[in-house]
Amino acid sequence: MIPMTLTEVAAVVGGRLADATGDELVTAPATIDSRDVPAGSLFVALPGERVDGHDYAAGAVADGAAGVLGARDVGVPAVLVEDPAAALGVLARHVRDRLAATVLALTGSQGKTGTKDYLAGLLAHTGAETVATRGNLNNELGVPLTVLRATPTTRYLVVEMGARGVGHIALLCGIARPDVAAVLNVGSAHLGEFGSVEAIARAKGEIVESLAPDGVAVLAADDPRVAAMRPRTSAAVLTFGGPGADVAGDLLALDPRGRPRFTLSHGDERAEVTLALPGRHQVANATAAATMALAAGVGLADVAAGLTAARPDSRWRTEVTERADGLLVLNDAYNANPASMHAALATLVDLAAGDGSGARRRTVAVLGEMKELGGAAYDGHVEVGRAAARQGVDVLVVVDGAPGGAAAGLADGAETAEDTPGTAQHTPLVVRTTGRDEATAWVGENVAADDVVLVKASRGVALERVAETLTHGPTESSTESSREGDPT
Repeated sequence: MIPMTLTEVAAVVGGRLADATGDELVTAPATIDSRDVPAGSLFVALPGERVDGHDYAAGAVADGAAGVLGARDVGVPAVLVEDPAAALGVLARHVRDRLAATVLALTGSQGKTGTKDYLAGLLAHTGAETVATRGNLNNELGVPLTVLRATPTTRYLVVEMGARGVGHIALLCGIARPDVAAVLNVGSAHLGEFGSVEAIARAKGEIVESLAPDGVAVLAADDPRVAAMRPRTSAAVLTFGGPGADVAGDLLALDPRGRPRFTLSHGDERAEVTLALPGRHQVANATAAATMALAAGVGLADVAAGLTAARPDSRWRTEVTERADGLLVLNDAYNANPASMHAALATLVDLAAGDGSGARRRTVAVLGEMKELGGAAYDGHVEVGRAAARQGVDVLVVVDGAPGGAAAGLADGAETAEDTPGTAQHTPLVVRTTGRDEATAWVGENVAADDVVLVKASRGVALERVAETLTHGPTESSTESSREGDPT
């Protein structure tokens, strides 16, 4: 955070001081979590459905916050406004305008957080001070909180952006004002909220419309809806993926743990990259990150070295844990949509194959509902079930697979795969469970040391608890509250 007094904060957001001299100095980032209050921070008191941040404001100041941004008197130094969330965005835009950092923003229907992690890791590897979105805090609160973590010495600011409707990304770009903006893909995730894939494309394209003429738009060449966004910006365009793209990533091999080695190319330059996370789809994420870094002026050799060194730390995304007895657990439970389900199933099968020199491990996929797919929900689940059959998955454990429910489509698709033209003649053992606890118990009693287990569903299903119980037994860390979904 750029240091500011409460008087300066009040002037920026159009607020008034309460119980404050105005000389209180904010030197640390803003926070909305009273459990995480850095010394010198600004505590933003937000009213919620179950709790009101104002009730925790005095405690936040006692813990070291310089003051509060809120809507009512709280008995400690504060700047009072009508809408603290809106004021947070105004403050972040003010700070953004004072930064010398290059701002790189990205959006897409899937792969945002993985790409963001690769990009942040490779930029930091260059030695430059880099600030990036934590986890997937990519909405109207997460974006300004990310911007407010930047300092006068920050060289790169990496911002993930999500949306739940048309106009949301335009709002976020008005706060972060990106210099480089990328659209990774347009898919069916959160189709229920947008109403159509065309609306999703319209919303995603707002990120390139926000660019100034001296900016750079990074577009996926192999996604027709993304490629069609080129006329929506006056900025330069750099493409990745697909034939004829400016930047390409070509898979060379997978190691026994499914980690890809690939060639990264840009023009006449080539460099080899080895990634730390498993999955063929990681090549696309890493190539997108590479293209954004190249757009920001980083050389290809430094990009490749940074990607190889990057260790993405967002939780429950293709995390592979080996239990003491040798069981492999692929925890990809943070969120799910049809495209990411297909990628995860492919990674499961690759992990089971190992180096190809020995017997193939048995594959067990523990899958739950993909939320917010709208009217296409059941059919989307059926297709994922058929994909499990096509991939040759041995056991499919469906969580909340009650008849008529969306998740039941997973089981229905797998059980009828042999009757579907174009699907391999393989039917997994399908186990329908009525909830997370039943699924955990079945898996715990039926997997063996030489199995590989994938755990994946939308955030609201919280299947990471299955993975953590399987690897470590019941833990407090598996009780983190979950949301019904995340911005697409």
